[in-house]
Amino acid sequence: MNLPRLGMLFMLVVATACGTATEPPATAPEGKLKIALSNSFIGNQWRVEMENVFKAACAMPPYATAVECSVFNAGNDVSTQSRQISNLVSQGVDGIVINAASTSGLNGVVQQACDRGIVVVSFDNTVDHPCGLTVNTDQVKFGQQLAQFVVDQLGGKGNVVMVTGVAGTGADSDRNKGAKEVFAASPGIKVVAEYSGMWDSATAQRVTAAQLPSLPKVDGVWVSGGTDGVIKAFADADRDMPVFGGEAENGFRKYMAGTLTPQVTGMSIGQPPYLSVVALELARAVIKKEREKGNLTIPFPVVTGSALTPGETVFPDLPDSFFADFTDSGPDAILILCQEAATDGTPCPGKTLDVKLGAP
Repeated sequence: MNLPRLGMLFMLVVATACGTATEPPATAPEGKLKIALSNSFIGNQWRVEMENVFKAACAMPPYATAVECSVFNAGNDVSTQSRQISNLVSQGVDGIVINAASTSGLNGVVQQACDRGIVVVSFDNTVDHPCGLTVNTDQVKFGQQLAQFVVDQLGGKGNVVMVTGVAGTGADSDRNKGAKEVFAASPGIKVVAEYSGMWDSATAQRVTAAQLPSLPKVDGVWVSGGTDGVIKAFADADRDMPVFGGEAENGFRKYMAGTLTPQVTGMSIGQPPYLSVVALELARAVIKKEREKGNLTIPFPVVTGSALTPGETVFPDLPDSFFADFTDSGPDAILILCQEAATDGTPCPGKTLDVKLGAP
């Protein structure tokens, strides 16, 4: 069944102003804004979709005529990302949205941006400098909820594997923290392996296949990303299929729905790739003085069981590794994007993009 669409609701958290940062000008800038996306890592499908929907949004009304967008990737290197952001500061952009290689490693250059009156919004892997704004889900809760599902399905007893994400990132650390808190509170649960799948289905499949020969019976698997790859590794090894708590990969949801076999019992929580677009809109609205400064926490959409809706929560014609939550749906959707936006980064034909941030 689908749980309530928490992803349609926003909680506004008042951002603490940086004591030494220079506030933006009293009047909003005129003309086309310059807003750049600084991304740390492009090595998995989620990041590809995240950048694609950002590019698609920038090419759609109202952004096409209001914002000049640019995109930079840093190869998961903090010094490279810091240098790229420093260059953007020197160029005098109006806003920078950041998916960070390090929670605190970019603080110096973020301070530089704030001192120049540049609006900084980080998302997904956020920065912790107080002069920047953030758009995110609750990553600790992400880990907790998936882990609790696994524990509940197993009746509090069994062997569990943790497949983690990109080490050193804030999202990975928070998700792992939340999961371990739940598993530690369940004395009948034993974590028999923990390894990184890099939030990538192919990587998760490869490393899981290498781990399985040395593992005892596995009853549950907690996956930060790459869930469908882990399922394929278990199937290829002819292992009994465990309970899965995992991300929003399209393949995982196909296995849950039974359109791929073997059917699995699972919970799918999505970190929406469209966080980049929400960050773009927040930056634009703050720069244009249409909104007060404030962080946005977006509760993640959750799907359990086998009742998934084709074209809405699972996409039969898209690859297994694709993240099925690239778009929102329903009457209170945050935003709605076409498949082409996520697959190709191209604008949705004839569509004006409406991003609903909710009341400030």
